[in-house]
Amino acid sequence: MHQTQPSLFAKLMTMFAGVALSGAALAAAPAAASATAAANTATPQVEIKTSMGDIVVELNHEKAPKSVDNFLTYVKAGFYKGTIFHRVIDGFMIQGGGFDEKLKQKKTNPPVPIESQNGLTNNTYTLAMARTGDPNSATSQFFINVSDNDALNYPGRDGFGYTVFGKVIKGQEVVDKIKGVLVDDKGSFQNIPVIPVVIKSATILKTPIQPKM
Repeated sequence: MHQTQPSLFAKLMTMFAGVALSGAALAAAPAAASATAAANTATPQVEIKTSMGDIVVELNHEKAPKSVDNFLTYVKAGFYKGTIFHRVIDGFMIQGGGFDEKLKQKKTNPPVPIESQNGLTNNTYTLAMARTGDPNSATSQFFINVSDNDALNYPGRDGFGYTVFGKVIKGQEVVDKIKGVLVDDKGSFQNIPVIPVVIKSATILKTPIQPKM
């Protein structure tokens, strides 16, 4: 069973991030750089360029270390280039990261353990791991919540819920455009965009941006 139709998602389809002074500055610079590097490690940011615009997500390594490391492994490998958002349900979520435009599923790494008990919730514009009915089946697929999906939080209706590991900090308007595209059913795929929404690239930002307040 592939991750196109997670069991809980199917049940919820209707529910609706001077010299002395110079010396002091030089001394402070390494410390500042170290602090920035530490922050980047704790909350790395990834820019997802899509055919409908760019989205920047900030990941929460402290709360979801396994999920974040897993996602970054795919990002660094260029895995997401050419994949699509293959499941879009306005009022619920947009899901992608597993299939190309020909609807061929890409080969993935081993799944990661669920981290849904981390205190992060499936609120609007949060980033979460998609999975099948097996709570420990998450691989490359992810979804962005487009509403506050409390039913996906731990323990959820299946006793596990879904792991949130980040949030959209830029490009919320792009998410809103994607959630509103025309969708249809095609084979085993339901709610698939009629015009493919393609991920052109996903890259780690070397210079993090400041989230909008």
